[in-house]
Amino acid sequence: MIYLVEDDASIRELVVYALNNSGFQAMGFDTPSAFWQALAQQTPELILLDIMLPEEDGLQILRKLRQSPTTRRTPVIMLTAKGSEYDKVIGLEAGADDYIPKPFGMMELIARVKALLRRVDDRPAAESYQAGSLTVCPECHLVEVEGRQVTLTLKEFELLCMLMKNRNMVLTRDQLLNQIWGYSFDGENRTVDVHIRTLRQKLGSAGDVIETVRGVGYKIGGDDR
Repeated sequence: MIYLVEDDASIRELVVYALNNSGFQAMGFDTPSAFWQALAQQTPELILLDIMLPEEDGLQILRKLRQSPTTRRTPVIMLTAKGSEYDKVIGLEAGADDYIPKPFGMMELIARVKALLRRVDDRPAAESYQAGSLTVCPECHLVEVEGRQVTLTLKEFELLCMLMKNRNMVLTRDQLLNQIWGYSFDGENRTVDVHIRTLRQKLGSAGDVIETVRGVGYKIGGDDR
């Protein structure tokens, strides 16, 4: 599925028609609010995004897409009447994968869409770690328990990632403090213990994957990968 966000009805209808006739499934949206509603139901393979839009401009939408774990890696092509080098650089720096200034030909658009999708298919998948019902994707900054997303603070996330990456290894409090907080354990500091406790609470049913090794530290055991 390809989503197009374009408030010009004639362009929107022509692009959707061309994509559907080229073997893709495409849907067009005239407002960002309609796009966000659809995105909540389904994440597309690619997004075509105009810059000049009502409600919020395309660059604002792009930044939100890149901040979300769900759409961080979704390819985005900017479609805009702004064709200056400066505007192109702004779009690419904001996270766009490609940039096509208007007016554009349908054959060129289809070719650029196919080329970008090929590049995405060749891109290595983001590495993730799993322990029971818990899944962590460090690159996507995503934590899920039984498919439900869990929100963590930055330190909680870094702590969990370090434990998951060192699966079945016991990490001492000193190691965790050095790597996550940048200072050593003095025997009285409870920072790690407090964060482990809140981390277990937030993970709910998956909290028990974090095992306490008395007098040493913590680890995540098991055989899931």
